[in-house]
Amino acid sequence: MIVGPRKTLFMDEISTGLDSSTTFQIVKCMRNFVHLMEATVLMGLLQPAPETYELFDDVLLLSEGYMVYQGPRGKVLEFFESLGFKLPPRKGVADFLQEVTSKKDQAQYWADPSKPYVFIPVSEMAIAFKNSRFGKSLESTLSAPYVKSQSHPSALSRTKYAASRWELLNSCFAREKLLMTRQSFLYIFRTFQVC
Repeated sequence: MIVGPRKTLFMDEISTGLDSSTTFQIVKCMRNFVHLMEATVLMGLLQPAPETYELFDDVLLLSEGYMVYQGPRGKVLEFFESLGFKLPPRKGVADFLQEVTSKKDQAQYWADPSKPYVFIPVSEMAIAFKNSRFGKSLESTLSAPYVKSQSHPSALSRTKYAASRWELLNSCFAREKLLMTRQSFLYIFRTFQVC
């Protein structure tokens, strides 16, 4: 898929069944592709290793149907510290992000000694994100209307199908001709057999 003129890739849990070093190599390759080709990759990973997590530019944290955080990877801890949670030493950021939204695991990350710990549901975290400077900057970016005239002419589809029926028919005949010439011995033998 990357070989063609793709500028956007959507990948869901590509690490399923892979070990962490293979996942790291794939994500590193994707990162190089993104930076060299000026492309966008939206990748969903479940519990990535810390070194794999460090390869990402931005993080989108979803939980229980809410967007808890979206923004630069380096600022995600700052956002959760503003809510009163802190990453303990020797803990991976990806594991922290997964557990801080869980009712069962959230209490261990509470770091605000001035207030007693009270469970913060995901819905309240999402509201806090929208009201934070991270959410407001995202909202101002997304609120700008899309201007079709500024996009590349090839970016928007003008027809229902990519190729016309005549082009599809031509392609099918060319493919069958190629298959027949590759296996000409079989067709000649079958013709003699039928005769």
